[in-house]
Amino acid sequence: MPYVVRRIAPGEWRQLRTLRLGMLRESPTAFGTSYADMAALTDEAWRQQAEQSATSATSATFIAATEDGRWVGMASCAPLEEVPGHAHIYGVYVAPAHRGRQSGLATRLMEVAIRWARDNTDATWLTIGVHEDNHRAQAFYRRIGFIGTGKVVPYPLNPSKTLHIMGYRNFRQTRAARALDHREPL
Repeated sequence: MPYVVRRIAPGEWRQLRTLRLGMLRESPTAFGTSYADMAALTDEAWRQQAEQSATSATSATFIAATEDGRWVGMASCAPLEEVPGHAHIYGVYVAPAHRGRQSGLATRLMEVAIRWARDNTDATWLTIGVHEDNHRAQAFYRRIGFIGTGKVVPYPLNPSKTLHIMGYRNFRQTRAARALDHREPL
């Protein structure tokens, strides 16, 4: 199935709300916010979120849509203000019917987010936090070039659980340089 992967547009707050609430219902422990908190947001808050994600020079949200325009995935990227020099990918999601290596959708979303972070931030590190119980996501991120940093932080919705912080290997290195290091084929 062909997909379109692109940055959201400012007026797409209803689609953003529908996708975010759907992903929180389907995977409640995969994200650092609850369905109840997000469902309580006003339309104006959703409008502002979409506007920010679409137009900010420092953060962005990318979506994957089917040919008929239905949103089925997303990934966002922003700097970590509390950790200078770091950009962070978050909110990565692909609807269950569109997951798997065959679709390649998660990889495409991550490639777009990584490229955007490389081109639009001065961060030297790119990270992602993954719930301790989400082994499938951890394996996927390893497969596309993330490595464990050894850092864990409390999971915001249940501090007895942790998020494993993974960093993107050679974030500022060019593809040609990685190939010369024998880490990635051209």
